[in-house]
Amino acid sequence: MRNLYLIILLACASCAVSNDPLRPTARNLQKGRMRDDSSYIYALPYAAGKSYLMVQGYFTHFSHRNRAAIDFKMPEGTTVTAARDGVVIRTEKNKNRGGLNKRFRKDANYIVVQHDDGTQAGYWHLKKNGVLVHVGDTVRQGQPIGLSGNTGYTAFPHLHFFVWLGDEDNWKQIPTRFYTRQGPRYLKPMRSYQSQYPEPLSKTTSKQKEGALK
Repeated sequence: MRNLYLIILLACASCAVSNDPLRPTARNLQKGRMRDDSSYIYALPYAAGKSYLMVQGYFTHFSHRNRAAIDFKMPEGTTVTAARDGVVIRTEKNKNRGGLNKRFRKDANYIVVQHDDGTQAGYWHLKKNGVLVHVGDTVRQGQPIGLSGNTGYTAFPHLHFFVWLGDEDNWKQIPTRFYTRQGPRYLKPMRSYQSQYPEPLSKTTSKQKEGALK
């Protein structure tokens, strides 16, 4: 019951206004008022065919007021997969505390993956010892990399995912679109999305060749 109340609270808070200049862009992308077909399309960070509720989105008030980040509600121990190919550059796996208080921010377990265009993706609130990769590992889209949890600043078990470019002193948040069962989408809060990985490039290439021969 407590979790249901918190989810409703997050949904109501999602209408709150953020002063971040990126917020209008994120809203326009979500509503389809702005087309950005050149952006990278990520896989949802969980296994193909699975569906989870996105309880917070870009610039929602509760804890994303100034963040282009998303939260998926999922049971502790759910397999987290790489949303994009990359190299693991940072992890934390030994923390075991969490709660709805900002003092717990430093207690989150996480994975940071760097992509070939310099962007980085963060996977936050993993369970203790729920990091399945090591710094320096190369990971592929869809590969299991961690187990979701409830560590850090969190009200209930969920996965916090976000993408950025730059370092801690000068970084740019990047709203991301994902492959879903309905096609590429900028996700909206309080909706469930089923993971749908893109068709393997080899198959796509074969189909293109077949079409050229007809």
